[in-house]
Amino acid sequence: MRRALCPGFLNLQLRHCYLRMEEDTDFRIRFSSLGFITDHIGFRGTIKSSPSDFVVIEIDEQGQLVNKSTSGLINKVLPEPNNFAKKTKLDFQNISCQEGSNQEVNTFTKCSDDDQNHQSGSEKEDTINDGTSKGEEEKVHVLGNLLDEKTNDLLTHFAFDIKEKWNSKTELIGSSPEFSLGRILDKNQRAILHSAVRQKFPFLITVGKNSEIVVKPNLEYKELCHLVSEEEALDFFKYLDAKKENSKFTFKPDMNKDHRKAVHHFVNKKFGNLVETKSFPELNYNAANPNIAITVRFREKKHKHRKRSLFECQDQKVIYTAFTLRKENLEMFEALGFLAIKLGVIPSDFSYAGLKDKKAITYQAMVVRKVSPERLKNIEKEIEKKRMNVFNIRSVGDSLRLGQLKGNHFDIIIRNVRNQINDSTNLRERILEAIENVKNKGFVNYYGPQRFGMGRKVHTDQIGLALLKSEMVKAVKLFLTPEDLDDPVNRAKKYFLQTEDAKGTLSLMPEFKVRERALLESLHRFGMTEEGCIQAWFSFPHSMRIFYIHAYSSKIWNEAVSYRLSTYGSRVVEGDLVCLDEDIDDEHFPSSKVHLVTEEEESASTYAIHQVVLPVLGYNIQYPKNKVGQWYQDTLSRDGLQTCRFKVPTLKLNVPGCYRQILKHPHNVSYQLMEEHDTDVKTEGSHIDETTLSLQISFDLDASCYATVCLREIMKHDF
Repeated sequence: MRRALCPGFLNLQLRHCYLRMEEDTDFRIRFSSLGFITDHIGFRGTIKSSPSDFVVIEIDEQGQLVNKSTSGLINKVLPEPNNFAKKTKLDFQNISCQEGSNQEVNTFTKCSDDDQNHQSGSEKEDTINDGTSKGEEEKVHVLGNLLDEKTNDLLTHFAFDIKEKWNSKTELIGSSPEFSLGRILDKNQRAILHSAVRQKFPFLITVGKNSEIVVKPNLEYKELCHLVSEEEALDFFKYLDAKKENSKFTFKPDMNKDHRKAVHHFVNKKFGNLVETKSFPELNYNAANPNIAITVRFREKKHKHRKRSLFECQDQKVIYTAFTLRKENLEMFEALGFLAIKLGVIPSDFSYAGLKDKKAITYQAMVVRKVSPERLKNIEKEIEKKRMNVFNIRSVGDSLRLGQLKGNHFDIIIRNVRNQINDSTNLRERILEAIENVKNKGFVNYYGPQRFGMGRKVHTDQIGLALLKSEMVKAVKLFLTPEDLDDPVNRAKKYFLQTEDAKGTLSLMPEFKVRERALLESLHRFGMTEEGCIQAWFSFPHSMRIFYIHAYSSKIWNEAVSYRLSTYGSRVVEGDLVCLDEDIDDEHFPSSKVHLVTEEEESASTYAIHQVVLPVLGYNIQYPKNKVGQWYQDTLSRDGLQTCRFKVPTLKLNVPGCYRQILKHPHNVSYQLMEEHDTDVKTEGSHIDETTLSLQISFDLDASCYATVCLREIMKHDF
């Protein structure tokens, strides 16, 4: 027996939204065509009249609001790390992990990454100078242990011979000279020897051939010596070989912008997969003496599980400082960019559990790496000017990950509440009916319009589609597409699309547009080519690059759930996917929890509609085995993704996908109607009092649910 569908689903409520979205017709149509699960009439009203009308407070995994005091947590403030701690002796038993401490290799300049100055190059243990440093002695000792005296001497002569030819400007004739160190059967000893040779002689490289180690001239070292001093080149290649996680290397300050550009280009062209470069002014920077230094840093990488010595684990300890961020009417990525500048780190050093609205007052948990609690407290006054506050500052042991929250609490005021057109029923009854209906039946769990850039010419999902199709130049142009507004930001974007002059656009782009400026700086450095645009996307942290891919996946999911509900309604049918775990409250549950509904289970009505899930696109998901599964395939073909594996190797993006419940319920709902009196002065000496109603409503939603979507179901009104 087929159960009747809600009337609201039969026509999918194809009403259009008239709330200040006339400039975005495609977006308006897209969202006004989404469906409803409930069948009440609803009411009209205005949300987000001001940021204070929409307050979002994150709920942590323990169920606590993050704007509350963390007195129950460990609040002990750790002292600043000792940046000058000596390195541990070489440990032959535990050599498998080569990454060292968080100590910076910052040989030539003072570093703004801490509130204290680092030692100069001549004071540091591992810097090559006219004498033999302790670090060099250590390498000599290693080479002496692993090589016989004759081979060691021949290696030294080979190295000096290469250096002599380079210094005399004599070109190496024929093929590149080689020197064999012989066969080393022990794998660990080979690894130690590779590192020892490159550390003692950075102008040489080592190559493995069937357990044999062959030494050759490092032609990239020679090329770099044409751009920087030999001392800098030596230390740069020692830094590169050491591969110390979270370490940095800084070249000497440089007033010549074209020269800096050449150094940027060399490092990124040769080692762009391993490191990234940034330019920072000296601490004593002034306009008359604009000395700027290039800092090199290893790119983020996933940690491999392997055994480490106790000393290495202690050496690798990174500072993590947790805090609650309050922001008002500020986009989250803009907030992170501003914080990064003030703290001397990069945006990818921040981790968070979820994205938050712009036009709102939001509270969320954050963790920043390599910044102590004291340093964070020092910028409290400065960031208040940007409508940000930080509190609950404390030391923690690790970063946050996306989805690491229980949900969000919302305190919302809906102003100018009134009946739907041609509805004469008592408004209070309509409001009560609507809220109770959604409390009991839930709402369709659509991704909200803010995920896609509501009201903008280019939506985030369009950028995501271009990235998935590896159309890097197109994605950059979409990102820099201007709105029809005459302000500095949009004038700069318009200039770029007309000229592709990244340097000129940078001079026009306001300083506060951190993302746009980062992209433009990379384009200026690498050019508006496919490869240049790939490098430009790396100026964004991984979380932002993958955000655009997720936006496309979210758009497809919204369309899929509308198709699913219009095709099958609230029945659970054969081929549907259901979640077997009743306690799941987020999208990150394993495929083992997902079950394919059989014909027998459909007949027996084994499952309810609230258990149905649909896949969010990725390489590790299964599709429904009914009309919805075919719809996914047809839609991917429509968008040119029929062979897409949801991996973008050039941008280091892998999207495994997940499953999302099609219905959700609000929790802890409370509400109150309030009267507001507006006085409208018509003529001198007379006025009219108008009373309007506002609805104050509070509720909790699970992670990754949108309050605007819940309100849309309650009000039957598009925003």
